[in-house]
Amino acid sequence: MAFTIVPQEELVNYKGTKLEPSEWSTLDQDRINAFADCTEDHQFIHVDLEKAAQTPFGGTIAHGLLTLSMLPKLCEGHGIMPEGMVMGLNYGFDKVRFLAPVKAGKRVRGHIEMLDVQQKDDKRFLIKQGITVEIEGEQTPALVAEWLSMVIVG
Repeated sequence: MAFTIVPQEELVNYKGTKLEPSEWSTLDQDRINAFADCTEDHQFIHVDLEKAAQTPFGGTIAHGLLTLSMLPKLCEGHGIMPEGMVMGLNYGFDKVRFLAPVKAGKRVRGHIEMLDVQQKDDKRFLIKQGITVEIEGEQTPALVAEWLSMVIVG
């Protein structure tokens, strides 16, 4: 799916719009190890296959922050943006909840809903998206978040 571009004055009409889910992305052990190295978070539950196998998870799990850091990829090309968009900037999160661990090797995808649109001035829109990260084959999502972006138009 590509971004849907709409006239600036119509952007607010898309509140509540649910978008198609993203493509699946795999959180394999190599990615988990690379994230552990990058963040210096080498807790055994993420990187030690033998010790992690003895836990209730039965193996290693992705860092919650790794799953959160996948949001740009999972939302890539998905969204409703105003005509004349020059750039979008990460504005932060109103809410993030980690609901279920992602076991190494599992695939995840994003479900996106446009929660709110505020026009700040003639050049800036604050867009809030609700993001749910689904784990393939699991009932409980990995996480839910309310992600804000500042969109600047030219």
